[in-house]
Amino acid sequence: MLQGTGSGVGKSVLTAALLRIMKHDGFKVAPFKAQNMALNSFVTKDGLEMGRAQAMQAEAAGIEPDVRMNPILLKPTSDTGSQVIVMGKPLQNMCAVDYENYKPHFQRIILEAFNKLKKDYDFVILEGAGSPAEINLMEHDIVNMGMARLIDCPVLLVGDIDKGGVFASLVGTLTLLPKDKDRIKGFIINKFRGDISILQPGLDMLKEITGLPTLGVIPYFHLKLDEEDTPSEHSISQGKDIDIAVIFLPHISNFTDFDPLTYYPGVNLRYVKSAEEIGNPDIIIFPGSKNTIGDLETIRKAGIVDKVVDFYHRGGYVIGVCGGYQIMGKKIFDPLSAEAGGESDGLGIFDMETTFENEKLTVNAEDVITKDEGLLKGLSNVLVKGYEIHMGRTNGNKNDIASKKELIALDASGRALGTYLHGIFENTQFTTCLLNNIRQTKGLPPMNVDIDYKQKKEEQYDALADIVRKNLNMEFIYNLMK
Repeated sequence: MLQGTGSGVGKSVLTAALLRIMKHDGFKVAPFKAQNMALNSFVTKDGLEMGRAQAMQAEAAGIEPDVRMNPILLKPTSDTGSQVIVMGKPLQNMCAVDYENYKPHFQRIILEAFNKLKKDYDFVILEGAGSPAEINLMEHDIVNMGMARLIDCPVLLVGDIDKGGVFASLVGTLTLLPKDKDRIKGFIINKFRGDISILQPGLDMLKEITGLPTLGVIPYFHLKLDEEDTPSEHSISQGKDIDIAVIFLPHISNFTDFDPLTYYPGVNLRYVKSAEEIGNPDIIIFPGSKNTIGDLETIRKAGIVDKVVDFYHRGGYVIGVCGGYQIMGKKIFDPLSAEAGGESDGLGIFDMETTFENEKLTVNAEDVITKDEGLLKGLSNVLVKGYEIHMGRTNGNKNDIASKKELIALDASGRALGTYLHGIFENTQFTTCLLNNIRQTKGLPPMNVDIDYKQKKEEQYDALADIVRKNLNMEFIYNLMK
């Protein structure tokens, strides 16, 4: 099991690296995270929802994502509450206090999922969450030492040297784990920049203080891997032909929808948090949200709504995915408090209304485009694939429908596109044609590219494994797992 000194230290990526290395070594391996808190989720082939990080790790392992790899998923709807998803299905919304008291009831579900998963694989690599040294949460812990204790699992502790204070973080974490200190067998220092000879005296002193070895110092690297919590420097691209501004919503979800765009030549993809940052792009994109009405009100107060509406009426192109599509309509209603409750006026770009229901739709989906104009010019009869995750049901002007299953809409101007299909930009023909339509409006020649997004990801996983293997004592880890 990999645990960390805090959030964002690289546990998810290093777990993926170990899985890829073991796959290369001929083993059948799988990831496991008892409880994940993230707005970036994935829908399995059987229509169940799990954390995107574990889906990414399953891809690295060369296996199909399975909800047993992440039995509990928390999707925050506010600062104090989350939608609780158990074995891929929503249970209910809970405040933080209620969930903390409910945790012991999930232990049986988690252990059953782990034991069933373990039977199908040679090794399972577990990932903790945040830090195991949150002393206020230790009593009911089900994801860090509580999980390691449940299955008697050895632990490696990961620290991020790029944040600063890595030695204090490692030693401090050990100090706050008196009952479980012996479970930790070694350290991994992540995101190192510089000359390791300068670091070596610190590694020697760390061993003197703790008695534990440092199994590896992983260099800082730039790879395009799915981010779990928030877009990073790896989620953007810097091109000079097409400028795309993605609105960074407070409860942004499934922002990995836009990662494929970063592989296309000439694309400048950026995330913006204020009206001033929007500037004058070629396309504005509204992503998904786990608190659609709340996020809409936030960006309205920030002046972003007025800015986008003005941009659209001046001839700009606007795209919305899932919650972003709902935001582009006239009204959103949440009478049952499926998210946060209430109602709100949308941007009014589409003549439609969305009402949230208690039943959540999670399904892999495909659709055939029926329109041949504007952003969709040249795409009539093209099949697109993706997945749906939403509780909102949308009704509106049938003239805007642009696909056979009504998962895609295009307004009369051809400049506003909405869809419920997450992952739509992974469809190469769709994305290439859409971008070429924008290029044509700017007098730029069309791109002639064939981006195989799945192959690109495979190349990134292989590169990740190579970097980590060169800098990690895999012999120690294999002996530990014996």
